Amino acid sequence: MAKTRTRLLRSTYSQGVSGAYGRVLVVDDNKAIRQLIRVNLELEGFEVVTAADGVECLDLVHHICPDVITLDVVMPRLDGIQTATRLRSDPRTSHLPVAVVSACTSEEVDAGAAAGVDAFVAKPFDPEELVRVVHRLARGRGPLTTPLEDRSPLDGRRGAGRAGSAAG
Repeated sequence: MAKTRTRLLRSTYSQGVSGAYGRVLVVDDNKAIRQLIRVNLELEGFEVVTAADGVECLDLVHHICPDVITLDVVMPRLDGIQTATRLRSDPRTSHLPVAVVSACTSEEVDAGAAAGVDAFVAKPFDPEELVRVVHRLARGRGPLTTPLEDRSPLDGRRGAGRAGSAAG
């Protein structure tokens, strides 16, 4: 199991530790991508815990209390869309901001929006864009709401709010 610091802390971690922006659970089956995301987020002041797939994410999420979760879509055992769906269906995790970091095809974006994903970052990603998206979600600003015609390849979010609803 690939992870960093997993001591138990409250979900308000980012507000309780001076200088920290929060804890991010990074979920990707590619070790090099997990490491790249981890390093970029740690350099910006986040604490990062990693998981290799959706099953490991669901095993860890209640123990580490992340402030944000990033998910790849294509993973063994449990993919990112199925993981997001399970996170949204659990009252203990339904509030957690989730960003998909994947190819962000139109099918992935549509499925992710239906599953309640808050933001999309397309691979290959710009590290600055990834950090910006995670900062925004960690600050509790809610979903990134870029209209379809204005979305960039790095922020493939379609529509407003979760599941593409206008309510947000």
